[in-house]
Amino acid sequence: QVQLVESGGGLVQAGGSLRLSCAASGSIFSIYDMGWYRQAPGKQRELVAGVSRGGSTNYVESVKGRFTISRDNAKNTVYLQMNSLKPEDTAVYYCNADLVTTTSYRSLEVWGQGTLVTVSS
Repeated sequence: QVQLVESGGGLVQAGGSLRLSCAASGSIFSIYDMGWYRQAPGKQRELVAGVSRGGSTNYVESVKGRFTISRDNAKNTVYLQMNSLKPEDTAVYYCNADLVTTTSYRSLEVWGQGTLVTVSS
C-alpha cells in the first residue's frame, strides 16, 4: 500500500514562511508528477504547484514569486517552500502524486491527509 504523509503546517503571521514536506512510502515503482493542492473553507480544492519527474514546475498565479515547489526523487519526497505568506493562503494543503506501484501497471493518483496552514493578519 502506498501512502503520502504531509508535515510542516502550522500557524504563522502574515509575511512569514513555512516549508511543507510530503513523503511517499510503500510499494512504489515510479512516481511521475507530484503536486500540492489547497482547500479553504467554502472553496474548491485548487492546484497550488506541481512538479514533474524531470523537474518542470507550474504554479497558480497567486503564489508565483512566493512559493517554490521541489522534489527529491531518491527520497520520494516533495516540498513546498512558502514565503511572504498572506491570510488568503490559509487552507488545508494536500500532497498529490501520480505513480505506478510494484504490483500494477496502472497509473494511480494518491492523496495525503492534508496539513493545515493558518496565516494570521
